[in-house]
Amino acid sequence: MTDSPPTIHTPGVLTATADAPAVLRREREEAPPTFEEVYQQHFDFVWRLVRRFGVTEAHGDDVVQDVFLVVHRQLAGFEGRSSLRTWLYGITRRVVADHRKKQRRRRETDIEAVAERSSDRPGPEDRMEQKQAMAFLNRLLDELPDEQREVFVLAELEQLSAPEIVELTGTKLNTVYSRLRLARRSFERALDEARGRGSHSRGDG
Repeated sequence: MTDSPPTIHTPGVLTATADAPAVLRREREEAPPTFEEVYQQHFDFVWRLVRRFGVTEAHGDDVVQDVFLVVHRQLAGFEGRSSLRTWLYGITRRVVADHRKKQRRRRETDIEAVAERSSDRPGPEDRMEQKQAMAFLNRLLDELPDEQREVFVLAELEQLSAPEIVELTGTKLNTVYSRLRLARRSFERALDEARGRGSHSRGDG
């Protein structure tokens, strides 16, 4: 019987060498998207959230840029435990909240200024009505509590389902339905009051 040298197993070395192509394939499949991919695919989503969470058009570009600066810094740490859209939503909500704290008073002034400038500028009537409607929408949204506004924007303007809102906000499903019901009620009441004021103005004229 001849002695043979003992077999020495180095943990991970043989397996890694033998399975290297498979490992590389998995790493490529699980690799996070590049910043350019995130920007191109989700810019419109972030822009709509920024505007509908109360940021004026005048400040929209700056806030969106701030959102993607955070995305650029944190993308390497994205672990995929939630969807990319959910992760982006969380960043956008935090950035917008910071902005709103600083610009709450200026926002109302900016909306009025935009409406005044658009009314002085000659142009198609439908474009004028669109700008006025947007300013009116923003004023109505401003009257809603933040938690109701958030759910209302996602459901009515982003057309997301209640389960999708749950995933994005981390709110319980029953709470989402309750906040949405209250927001719709407040919104409809404000619309009725605005229509009433409009009919009285036409009657007086």
